[in-house]
Amino acid sequence: MKRLQQGFTLIELMIVVAIIGILAAVALPAYQDYTVRAKVSEVLLAMSACRTSITEVYQTGGTPPGASNWGCESGNTSKYVSSIATDDDGKVTATITGISATVNGGIVTLVPLVLNATTPATVASNMGEGLFGWRCGNTTDGTTLAAKYLPGSCRGA
Repeated sequence: MKRLQQGFTLIELMIVVAIIGILAAVALPAYQDYTVRAKVSEVLLAMSACRTSITEVYQTGGTPPGASNWGCESGNTSKYVSSIATDDDGKVTATITGISATVNGGIVTLVPLVLNATTPATVASNMGEGLFGWRCGNTTDGTTLAAKYLPGSCRGA
């Protein structure tokens, strides 16, 4: 008599387990990078208060406030930001904490720009003018965090 096949063979089950293992090996690192990038976006959110106050000071003119006196440095720390600092020209620097060992202690920078978003603004020559934009995550500005951990809007542009 004919016997009908019932269930899966051991080889078929082993192939399914191997495929799931390969997919997991590819997906887990990508997911971990994604979660780090999501947490770094909170760092940028904490820095946005500085971006607003510095833009306002550049537009209104007057006396430049100087390093760490732009009015946004204290109180803007969060679960993932240990400190925020500014320099004389308004460059904002945030130090990362509490995310993962690969990015903790990393630095992200925001630099105010003039002239078609290519030249960093200086209080000596641009006070009283509007800013053209901001550059985020550029290594020449002092960012030490790897680009793969930065959100898409903050990859050196």
